[in-house]
Amino acid sequence: MWQGAIVGLIWAILSLPRIIKAGDLICDCKGQCENNTCSGNVCFVSKHRQDGELFSRKGCLIKENELCRGSTTDNYGMKCCQFSMCNLNLTILLKGEEETKEESLSLRDLLLIILVPLFALLLLAVLVILLVRKVVRKQQRQMQFGSCELGDMDIILKTSLIGDSTLEDLLNDDCTTGSGSGLPFLVQRTVARQITLVECVGKGRYGEVWRGTWHGENVAVKIFSSRDEQSWFRETEIYNTVLLRHDNILGFIASDMTSRNSSTQLWLITHYHEHGSLYDYLQCTVLDVETCLRLASSIICGLLHLHVEIFGTQGKPAIAHRDLKSRNILVKNNKQCCIADLGLAVMHSQSSDYLDIGNNPRVGTKRYMAPEVLDEQIRMDCFESFKRTDIWAYGLVLWEITRRTIVNGKGERMKHTQTGSSDAFI
Repeated sequence: MWQGAIVGLIWAILSLPRIIKAGDLICDCKGQCENNTCSGNVCFVSKHRQDGELFSRKGCLIKENELCRGSTTDNYGMKCCQFSMCNLNLTILLKGEEETKEESLSLRDLLLIILVPLFALLLLAVLVILLVRKVVRKQQRQMQFGSCELGDMDIILKTSLIGDSTLEDLLNDDCTTGSGSGLPFLVQRTVARQITLVECVGKGRYGEVWRGTWHGENVAVKIFSSRDEQSWFRETEIYNTVLLRHDNILGFIASDMTSRNSSTQLWLITHYHEHGSLYDYLQCTVLDVETCLRLASSIICGLLHLHVEIFGTQGKPAIAHRDLKSRNILVKNNKQCCIADLGLAVMHSQSSDYLDIGNNPRVGTKRYMAPEVLDEQIRMDCFESFKRTDIWAYGLVLWEITRRTIVNGKGERMKHTQTGSSDAFI
């Protein structure tokens, strides 16, 4: 197109002196013309339809005629111009041809309208597929590493369903009890805020123990004083990270920091046992030999579970209690015991040989301390030393149990002298 325009411009420049002199134009001529050009005053291009075929002509006229100003029909059309070679690239379309072109343009637009959205949808589908594959792969990696933590959506769903759950439902869920580390944190906080405190069942230097209700079920709420924050933190840490689900270890439900009466309270929520501590139980109950053995054997089973390291993805480090006493042991309805209060516990892992003592300034109860502890001769870098102090304390608890056991019709009344802080509550 642009090449023809250049040729026409060159012809016009070359013929300009002649035009000025003679008034003639040089026109493109298609037909019986020498050199395919002709001279005249008007250049034209025409097209006509005959027997369904199109025929076009180009040439020159002496003067402009009526056909130049006529309208284009279905069978004939003509256009004229008045400068040299102006008809070189001059085109004319009959009405039928115009309709065909319009139809072709409309078809192109229609194809664009159809194809562009389809392409966009295809691109969106590809992006969605890639995103889904990424999420699935991430979940598969989490499952392969044995992660039992719920995703954000799972925790939100579980929290929203708490109103229709029981403690047994929550604690028997595979991913909350298989690890032995209690409920997910969001669920713990939700449970804590739905508990109603009913009555205080015990007090001591380091806090209080209340019986509370959650959806009609009894729970024990241990409220730590602000000066014993490290014990609450330590016990919460152990329960949330270590496999401790055992019949003879106090069942952990939740832990939370809440505000009551404009003061901050540290809550530890556990299973409730109406018989209370072993100390209280022995004060008002005389034992037979069978009950004595049941209490003693259940305590040593719980202590063994603490002391033994369990290997595997659902394992646990070895734990020494460090504050075992009759007040830190609870009596269940089936006359078995469960060990409570892990605020002073130490953990040890053989693989790393790391002894985690924690950061708690609180000390144990002197009445149950081993001689090496009282003499400050205990090896603080040796885990076996802490296990031995637990066994010493267990021996004293065993002595308390046997004193209240009737053998041959004889038994003793249990007496504890309340001296200072020797018998701190839990």
